Amino acid sequence: MTLTSKQRADLRADAHRLTALVHVGHQGVTDTLSAALDDALRTRELVKVQIARTVEDSVKDVAHEMARRTGAEVVQTIGRTATLYRYNPELSRRPGDLPAWKQ
Repeated sequence: MTLTSKQRADLRADAHRLTALVHVGHQGVTDTLSAALDDALRTRELVKVQIARTVEDSVKDVAHEMARRTGAEVVQTIGRTATLYRYNPELSRRPGDLPAWKQ
């Protein structure tokens, strides 16, 4: 699934109020980090990731690697922070419910 520019803009606006749930340390993108991000995406769908200054790769490269490993989409990268989104059809949704990341 590819996000439209409108969907991406809406997600960027929602992500503004989020805090980083996952932190990438000096080891970069590891299997453990991918598993933690996968768990966060499964329950929240929209996740901010803070990337340490000690990571050698560029923030965009790290974001795209995390997205590739988890099947997510990169919504945006700003500074040392990346925002990723992955829709979870298994989350229970009723009309009028807030998205998972706003609950």
